[in-house]
Amino acid sequence: MKRQFVIIGGTKGIGLALVNELLASGNEVIVYARNRGELPEAVTHISFDATTDEFPKDTLPDEVHGLAYCPGSITLKPFRSLSLDIFEKDFTINVMGAVKSIKAVLTKLKQSKAGSVVLFSTVAVGQGMPFHASIATAKAAVEGLTRSLAAELAPDVRVNCIAPSLTDTDLAGNLLSTPEKRTASDQRHPLRRTGTPEDIAKMAAFLLSENSSWISGQIIGVDGGMSALRV
Repeated sequence: MKRQFVIIGGTKGIGLALVNELLASGNEVIVYARNRGELPEAVTHISFDATTDEFPKDTLPDEVHGLAYCPGSITLKPFRSLSLDIFEKDFTINVMGAVKSIKAVLTKLKQSKAGSVVLFSTVAVGQGMPFHASIATAKAAVEGLTRSLAAELAPDVRVNCIAPSLTDTDLAGNLLSTPEKRTASDQRHPLRRTGTPEDIAKMAAFLLSENSSWISGQIIGVDGGMSALRV
């Protein structure tokens, strides 16, 4: 039986890589995003902006085996330059959008008796990096949400979170815009390279699959060794 997955914001970067991973394993995928982007034809697309729209629950399939919430932001500024509006915007897209989506899909996830939710944080929550105050605050809330829901929804729904380091996506384009910036990013990681969307997507696909059926409430670093190694 094909498994059905709901991906929020799966039209580019890590989200699109995850869609392709799930399709390659023979699953059915519905993507909720503002536009279709470069989604494969096999994917059902539903127009949805997680920051402003009410979730269209009537478009969900009868059963949902997994949900991944992929929208995010990278706001890197000194604390003195961060307005309250910036903090609120980061919190809205990273936390409240995830809450809205999980609430909408939760009944379907519970009905599957083996549902899985994957959220995304950042290595900066655990490492304490300068200029990350707004995004690290929002992503720390995502990590708290992950653990709280994992406890509350067990055993029917598992909830895990991936905490990447800098990944080569459009969102990180300004941070990797020159060969010098790319080389510096590579050298900051113990594995001496910047992450790719596929690096993160493979872990997300694993956490959504039955192969991870005894894993819940975890914050998993996929970060080139940055969170744990000093070399």
